[in-house]
Amino acid sequence: MTEDVRTATGASEKRLDAVYDTALLDLDGVVYAGGEAVAHAVDSLATAREGGMHLAYVTNNALRPPSTVAAHLSELGVPADASDVITSAQAVARLIADEQPEGARVLLIGGEGLRQALVERGLVPVDSADDEPAAVAQGYGGPDFPWSRFAEAGYAVRAGVPWYASNTDLTIPSGRGIAPGNGAAVEVVRIASGGEPKVAGKPLPPMHRETILRTGAKRPLVVGDRLDTDIEGAHAGGVDSLLVLTGVTDVAALLRAVPEHRPTYVGRDLRELLVGHEAPRADGDGAWACGGARARVADGGLVLEGNGAGAGAEGGALLDGLRVLCAAAWSAGGERAFDGEIAGAVQALGELGGA
Repeated sequence: MTEDVRTATGASEKRLDAVYDTALLDLDGVVYAGGEAVAHAVDSLATAREGGMHLAYVTNNALRPPSTVAAHLSELGVPADASDVITSAQAVARLIADEQPEGARVLLIGGEGLRQALVERGLVPVDSADDEPAAVAQGYGGPDFPWSRFAEAGYAVRAGVPWYASNTDLTIPSGRGIAPGNGAAVEVVRIASGGEPKVAGKPLPPMHRETILRTGAKRPLVVGDRLDTDIEGAHAGGVDSLLVLTGVTDVAALLRAVPEHRPTYVGRDLRELLVGHEAPRADGDGAWACGGARARVADGGLVLEGNGAGAGAEGGALLDGLRVLCAAAWSAGGERAFDGEIAGAVQALGELGGA
């Protein structure tokens, strides 16, 4: 299970898909980006599934209903049913239903995924602040969401209507790069209304509760690309995690991670589900070693040595380099800036540093 203060990545002699019964997989930036499958995702998930691992897809994106997400996954070659998909829309709908009476009107500021989740909980979506809503529910509405909807939310919240948000991710991966997420839209309503929403999505407890209720996982592994949602959520829930570098988080952010943002395992992509993971070991003088890689803090900067460094390093050597850099940075206090010298160590990882 996750340590209170992690100073190095963890070890697993067995493949991760043999150790954990359920993978709780984030979607955007992990399985797909901009609607297209991330490299190696389809084959890796097929192998894990064939080995007996249950795959559940857990997303803070409240835009699409689970059936639509499952259909998209199946089109990409990742067979999934609606019951395999858990969204922050479902988590926030349960939160509202726990606090509002059945049949309560809820001002919907979001897409079809949030609408269906509210109806599933016996709530009645409405479109105007003039409809006397008992609550406001806000979720990601897509890149073309009308500005007028934020105005409706602002009117209701300023009038004292309780406000709930599916999640507060400031950004979302897209096929063209990083785009504004629901958190950016929440800030618009916050500025207009002066209110403060109750939030359901990762990394907060309502989302973890929703996930466990729907999957029945006994020994789950959270797999994500974001430190502040996926990894922090795993830390808060007391479960292990795997960070993949195919989405939002880059190597520099990982090395500076505060304790609650430090994953159990790190890797390039979903291939890391199918292998064991070697933990770095202390190597004297504050250095850490793993395989042929060695890292240490020197003169306020991070230094990477051995065959984990350089553009010619590939595969396991790159991962060894990443693991020792994490250990050196985290054990020294990864939340501090390394005076700009972190850039040299990241560059030394070659292609992984740009993942």
